[in-house]
Amino acid sequence: MTVAYIGLGANLGDARQAIKDAIVCLAQQIGVTITAKSDLYRTAPIESSGDDYLNCAVAVETNLTARQLLTLCLKIELHFGRERPYKNAPRTLDLDLLLYGDERIAEPDLIVPHPRMALRAFVLRPLADIAPELEIPGVGRVSALLANVADQRIERLAHGCCLTKRVCTS
Repeated sequence: MTVAYIGLGANLGDARQAIKDAIVCLAQQIGVTITAKSDLYRTAPIESSGDDYLNCAVAVETNLTARQLLTLCLKIELHFGRERPYKNAPRTLDLDLLLYGDERIAEPDLIVPHPRMALRAFVLRPLADIAPELEIPGVGRVSALLANVADQRIERLAHGCCLTKRVCTS
């Protein structure tokens, strides 16, 4: 089993419900066990437009490969109506594979650790909730990196991204 971290975000439609339901979808998948959920945050768009985002992160144990986990995340995004009309477009749901064990992967459509995660409060703050001592390979400890993003607006909305009873049909 590998421990992986997934960042979730949305700023279109009922973003809070989409994130909650996406966590349920992840939890229902064979080979994926959610082991921790961060608090829910409201954040300003970065290199994007539209309303504020809601963000959180989850830790999972999985026997899926990084590629399989990414494919699963993309499938769940599509289930929730994710469209990609242009780079950094507002979204109904975004699932980013942030870390996959201590692996470093550099493929055209799969880069782990996520290349901009150390520059984003909306990634680091939720990760610090669930794994403050986590080391981002080649970058540093999550808790130490928070000072670098202190100027980015982020507001805690709820303790823990709660699960709902909706069932994922992905």
